[in-house]
Amino acid sequence: MSDEIASKLELLEEYVAILREYQQYDVEDIMSDHTLRGAVERYIEVALECMIDIGEMIISREKLNRPDTYRDIFLALGEHGVLPEDFANKLAPAAGFRNVLVHMYAKIDVEKLHYYLENNLEDIEGFGKYIAQYLIKP
Repeated sequence: MSDEIASKLELLEEYVAILREYQQYDVEDIMSDHTLRGAVERYIEVALECMIDIGEMIISREKLNRPDTYRDIFLALGEHGVLPEDFANKLAPAAGFRNVLVHMYAKIDVEKLHYYLENNLEDIEGFGKYIAQYLIKP
C-alpha cells in the first residue's frame, strides 16, 4: 500500500505544480475565462480528493476506525500522529471546500476559489511532506 500512497503523493505534487502556474491569474481573469475557471476548480478538487484518498489508505493501513466524514479523515490523521494535530485541524475545512467543488459547482464563489488558490497550496504541500515523513518511519 505504501507504493499506492507514494503514487498518490506524486500526483498531488503534479497538481500543486499545475495550480502554482494558475496563481499568476487574478480573480477577474478566472471569473471571465470559463476554461481557466474550470481548470482551477478541477485541479483543486483532484488535489483535495487525492489527500482524502491518501488519508483513507493510511486509516485502513493502520486499522483505525473509519471516519464518518472527509473532514474527520484529516482529524483522525492528527489524532493518531500522522499529521501534527494543529495542522490537521487547520486542514479539515478543506474537505468542506472539496464538497462545494463537487456538489455545488453552479454556486462556486470565484473569489473564494481564487483565495484558496492563492493561500492554501502551502497546506497541500505540507500535507504531502508530512505523509512522506510518515511513510519513511520504521
